[in-house]
Amino acid sequence: MAHDPAIRQVGEDALIRRLLPLMTVNDGLITGPGDDCAVARGARGADLLLKTDCVVEGMHFLSGTEPELIGRKALARAVSDIGAMGGVPRHALVTLLIHADRPVSQVEGIYTGMRRLAEQFGISLAGGESSGLPSDGLIISVALTGEVPEGKAVLRSTAHAGDLIAVTGVLGGSFPTAHHLTFTPRVREGGILAASGLVTAMMDLSDGLGADLPRLAAASGLGFRVQEELLPVRQGFTAAQAVADGEDYELLMTFPPRRREEILRLASECFPETPLTVIGEMTPEPSSSLPGGYRHFQ
Repeated sequence: MAHDPAIRQVGEDALIRRLLPLMTVNDGLITGPGDDCAVARGARGADLLLKTDCVVEGMHFLSGTEPELIGRKALARAVSDIGAMGGVPRHALVTLLIHADRPVSQVEGIYTGMRRLAEQFGISLAGGESSGLPSDGLIISVALTGEVPEGKAVLRSTAHAGDLIAVTGVLGGSFPTAHHLTFTPRVREGGILAASGLVTAMMDLSDGLGADLPRLAAASGLGFRVQEELLPVRQGFTAAQAVADGEDYELLMTFPPRRREEILRLASECFPETPLTVIGEMTPEPSSSLPGGYRHFQ
């Protein structure tokens, strides 16, 4: 009898690889599972971006967290992925799973937090679903659509050997500083970078550089080399934490070395409040790794 491994034993990335053959697609899908968002054919010269994400009490936020911040984060995580594709978020559907003994005011606070972020980015909260839980807990799942100019979505699978690697903002210490609850999704920066045509690949850093850079490299069939001393580390934290902590929600991107001065100038002129830092380069050998990063199910 064949051994049936537990999810914990295989981990998230291997689980996804096992599920991919079970997915179905039609001729309207351009990019399917494996990127920050799925890309489908849209209308009026735009492609459609599709994203779903969730937050779980005890994993993505602690019991006792202010409800407005919970709701804000639930929506912001999905918005961050839309931004990492170079797109603009449009319409959200919200699924709320909550125990019936929780106070109504908590739900109202959650939706107040989502509404405020939605208004900031022009998103419609178009509906959703709610359900009770058999034991105490809170889960919020957000399905979000976005738009990007036709053929302009930036994928994580299109980096080239020799490309430089860069990140926006600073990394590390997201949970102790509450950054994971208050971050602003890099929609504006992602849109500017995508429209410039300078970046070859891009994704957001949700599970940490140590987990997400290897995913970008694997999708592109490449390896990478990171110079630890170049990492933009949040004050009071270490380079190891910048690699491993996760929940930074910054942009990770690649671009040709010949475009370095051009892209740094673009960043300084168009979003000077958001640093852009070169931290390494993509290599032809696809065996690179980094320690740490958040690993679901492990």
